[in-house]
Amino acid sequence: MILEHLPALQVVVPLLGSVVVALVRRGTTAWAISLVVCWTMPVIAMSLLNQVLAGGPISYALGGWEPPIGIEYRVDQASAFLLVLVSLMAALVMTYAPRSLASEIAPYRLPWYYSMYLICLSGLLGMAITGDAFNVFVFMEISSLATYVMIALGRDRRALISAYQYLIVGTIGATFYVIGVGLLFVLTGSLNLVDIAARLGDVENSRPAIAALAFLTVGIGLKLALFPLHLWLPNAYAFAPSVATAFLASTATKVAVYLLLRIMFSVFGVAVVFGEFRAAGILFILSVLAMLAPSIVAIFQDNVKRMLAYSSVAQIGYITLGIALANQSGLTGGISHIFNHALIKACLFLAIGCVVYSTGITKVADMAGVGRKMPLTMGAFVIAGMGLIGVPGTAGFVSKWYLIAGALERDMWWLAAVIVVSSLLAVLYIGRIVEVAWFREPGAALADIKQVPPEMMAVTWLLAGATIWFGFDTQITAGVAGQAAQILLAGYP
Repeated sequence: MILEHLPALQVVVPLLGSVVVALVRRGTTAWAISLVVCWTMPVIAMSLLNQVLAGGPISYALGGWEPPIGIEYRVDQASAFLLVLVSLMAALVMTYAPRSLASEIAPYRLPWYYSMYLICLSGLLGMAITGDAFNVFVFMEISSLATYVMIALGRDRRALISAYQYLIVGTIGATFYVIGVGLLFVLTGSLNLVDIAARLGDVENSRPAIAALAFLTVGIGLKLALFPLHLWLPNAYAFAPSVATAFLASTATKVAVYLLLRIMFSVFGVAVVFGEFRAAGILFILSVLAMLAPSIVAIFQDNVKRMLAYSSVAQIGYITLGIALANQSGLTGGISHIFNHALIKACLFLAIGCVVYSTGITKVADMAGVGRKMPLTMGAFVIAGMGLIGVPGTAGFVSKWYLIAGALERDMWWLAAVIVVSSLLAVLYIGRIVEVAWFREPGAALADIKQVPPEMMAVTWLLAGATIWFGFDTQITAGVAGQAAQILLAGYP
């Protein structure tokens, strides 16, 4: 009986958990409840994935109204894969969280932080599982409102400004999205994504459809920090608590990318978006600029978290490039990079979180010799950094290999060269940290450091190990991504 309601439980459990946590006054109790809730989520997600692999897509109707009239939760291979990724990353980060957060947030605020964390998780999972366009907007706002609070709870006063900037940009993005949904509703008379896709083929005037796609793309682009709509992200990542940064970097932008894939490929159709509407050219340009410009900016950053934030914008460029290529290899590379980048960037931010916990350092210059004082922490950072660069034997290499193959299949030699150049730029900013941390004498800032708690080190190294593991075992990443790409590209030359 309970198996039938797993789609609803995927969203309801963290939402109810957030209410319970908000009523708790002790940070340790709030964390314990949150940990149980977070580790329940990947169990549910994996069960849904097994059901989908065994019996095909799952349709779950809410409120007693069958779709397309009522709200539908729809789980297919792609959404189930994303549910597993988001829930698993949330559980790992929550395992890492207690002592890191205790060092950055006042004790009386900790239960509220954990409550916001679970609300944000519920919103992200809801965006991935719902089959209703307006319901996506509702979950988008739920996750965004919780995110603003999580960022604002950072110990630096600039966290408040960063949260306010994100609030403004997020509101604009949500407005664009809901306008696009409104246009689709006028055109088709439906809010169900599958039903909209079926009815769009009967629409004679394509101009409103083009306008709807434009509004939706800009709205989602603001959420996923697509260049040049990324200006909210560097400050948000730099001044938020380390746990919030790692969680958001590994989940929030990935869900937004998934939503963009759904809108372009499943709702409008790849033949329409990249054929009739000719959106590939614009996405190519933005992706190439994203891979190059933020990487150059990252080289000159003094704050290491801000540097990694600009790196995230560049990595999002790789994902959108795979979408723009719209061929089997390119799309496989883009989708697999959603998973690979989540692992890699979470590991990098958690490693820096360990440094912040032990030393309070966030500036690159102050990290002189930190590798000698904290070899395990910075060893994990180096491994994840290699994955970010795309060194063979790491997960990042697999994604870039498929992207280069996709570019060559399109006879775009210049694009393959751009991918290589952007990877070399990553060598510069990651290499800068490695040089400072390992090849310089420890400074006065490292005279008195705290030992990294075992749970923080364990999670960081688990992700570092996964970066290597998925560089060799590509069945879960590239294998599933290839199947998803084949489904999305069905019937497209």
